[in-house]
Amino acid sequence: MKATWLTVDFDDERHVPRFSGHPTRSKHAQEHIEEAELNKQLSKSFKSGMKGFEKWLGKNSHPITLFVIADLFMSEEFRLWFSHLLKMYPERLTVGCHGLNHRSWSAWPEDSDGFSNALSEATRVLKTEAGDAYRPWFRAPGGYIAPWMAPILAEHGYTVDSSINPSWLVKRKAGKGNTWADVARALEESNVLSRPWKTSLSLPINGPALSLFPLSILARWTWKRAPPSITTNEIEQTVVESKAEVTTLYWHLLDHAREKGAWKPPFR
Repeated sequence: MKATWLTVDFDDERHVPRFSGHPTRSKHAQEHIEEAELNKQLSKSFKSGMKGFEKWLGKNSHPITLFVIADLFMSEEFRLWFSHLLKMYPERLTVGCHGLNHRSWSAWPEDSDGFSNALSEATRVLKTEAGDAYRPWFRAPGGYIAPWMAPILAEHGYTVDSSINPSWLVKRKAGKGNTWADVARALEESNVLSRPWKTSLSLPINGPALSLFPLSILARWTWKRAPPSITTNEIEQTVVESKAEVTTLYWHLLDHAREKGAWKPPFR
């Protein structure tokens, strides 16, 4: 059976690589952002996205996996809203890990200890805050994943990774000297199932591609032709079943702040 896995990345404006977490793209040092009081505040756009996403959820029955950055829970406002959301849709929502603070790990020199420590803390927070909705599924911040990260994911109990964007446009995210095939091989060797993002004509169609012209044209065309979403009672077994044919699509919570909060993913 062919099915689509719908996923949403919970990144605030302070998390994106142009702001923090990347050695060359960021305007602010990662260390400063981690310590700043800013961590306890949500941007106006993120708050709008929260409202828009909740409104969209109420208009469909799709099961959704939320890939959440753990430091968002430093905000009491987010923590309370997230708890409310899980109580509203306990059967439809699952929660995976999107890192501790959105550091672009493969853009930096290899740091196994740093990644392991951050993953340990992120996992602890998400298990606490998500409860029964938590799943050992990982998505690397910004899609920056290198082969050396695979065995660490396995050590921390992760069984599924959804980080690979197999497009030549973003091959640098696999780390210096690596290819996406190298990352996929490392995940397989570590017994972590890879669920790469859907591409079209070897071009990105997820996340930022949904709003970046001309990629947005191809993205919307492809999304509207994707298989039906995985049913609520089958999402667990389908995502983890290696033989299942799964089309992985994702967008950002911030997208729901577009069009005055009326934006919705171009899925059927």
